[in-house]
Amino acid sequence: MTRLLTQLGGARFTIGVSLALIAMGGAERRVGIAALIANGTSHLAVQILKRVVARPRPCDPCGVPLALVALPDSLSFPSGHAAASAALAASLTFWHPLLGVVVLPLAAGVAATRVTLRVHFVTDVLAGSALGLAGAIAAQSLLY
Repeated sequence: MTRLLTQLGGARFTIGVSLALIAMGGAERRVGIAALIANGTSHLAVQILKRVVARPRPCDPCGVPLALVALPDSLSFPSGHAAASAALAASLTFWHPLLGVVVLPLAAGVAATRVTLRVHFVTDVLAGSALGLAGAIAAQSLLY
């Protein structure tokens, strides 16, 4: 279940949901665009910070990664999965606040799985979640 939940923060899922919303048209189109902008801006910030901070992923004392899933790269801070899931969840919540009851706990769950699966430290997912939220706020202010 943890491995399935962590995938909800991946690019395939978060971009796929955004594109599906755009394809629906109407009000859903606008929230899909907002989610894509939020995801894109937070992803850009994540990639810049990963290279600036260059924090290695959780490792044992010998430097061997402890991850229980495949690693997308060797850098840990901040979490891209946490950023993407927070960007999508916040965008959906801004559009329809009642969705927040479902999507915000899912985003928090994605962030928690990144720590549970030993691919990130807690501070990585907190920073990633904050970047995703900031991206959603920026998209919201641009589009509404």
